[in-house]
Amino acid sequence: MDYLELDVFATGAFTGNPVGVVAGADRLSDAGMARIAAWTNFSETTFLLEPREPGADYRVRIFTPTEEFPFAGHPTLGTAAAWLELGGRPARPGTVVQECGAGLVEVRVTGDELAFATPPLQRTGPLDDAELARVTAAFGLAPDEIVAHAWGDNGPGWRLIQLAEPARLDSLRHPGPGGPKVGFCVLTGDDAPFYRVRAFTPNFEDPVTGSLNGALGQWLRARGLAPERFTAAQGAHVGRAGEVLLSDDGTDVWVGGRVRTRVRGTLRV
Repeated sequence: MDYLELDVFATGAFTGNPVGVVAGADRLSDAGMARIAAWTNFSETTFLLEPREPGADYRVRIFTPTEEFPFAGHPTLGTAAAWLELGGRPARPGTVVQECGAGLVEVRVTGDELAFATPPLQRTGPLDDAELARVTAAFGLAPDEIVAHAWGDNGPGWRLIQLAEPARLDSLRHPGPGGPKVGFCVLTGDDAPFYRVRAFTPNFEDPVTGSLNGALGQWLRARGLAPERFTAAQGAHVGRAGEVLLSDDGTDVWVGGRVRTRVRGTLRV
């Protein structure tokens, strides 16, 4: 089976978030996909399948080493790029339509830059007192260090926290296994809005996170803090230099970045 590893949201070689993509996966069982994803041990491995929904160019299933997601950001861009590299031709030039557990997701293609329209949030609104207390306790935060907080669940289920100070963002440490899934952001630019982002899953810090940045974009737009275009930087604390390009067309928040194939070969099953 064709197999690719792609560098998503990259600013140079090996600076983004890797994803493994297995093509022609219709022959695999659910257990087979889960076993491969556990073996590759990427944050996500995706599986390309024939589409079922009218208008979709392909269908994808997205697995972590331990569970399946209905949607995730950097796997969406990496899978679209892999499908194109393997000879896929979208029905609409310049736009790939992905079918996944969250429905149909449009991916715009402009050279080596791809962008997806963030799916609607499944859960919004401020964190309740218990959830906020869990976050502050896990990361050692004082209430006055938090500007705002909310749910930003478009599939993976992020808790969103805006911090007041960049230095506090830098000082965060992973609380250890079983901690809450939290995305932190801080605004660091005035003339050209620029956000710095960190993403903590229960087991690790994620290098560059499309789903989180999409949810943050929707949340910031709802609060009047997101301009038509802005940039989010993520990954410096885990040795990466990811760059996420976000834009608001008045209807959708688009999450984009550069994608490069780093490995292409054959997966034997």
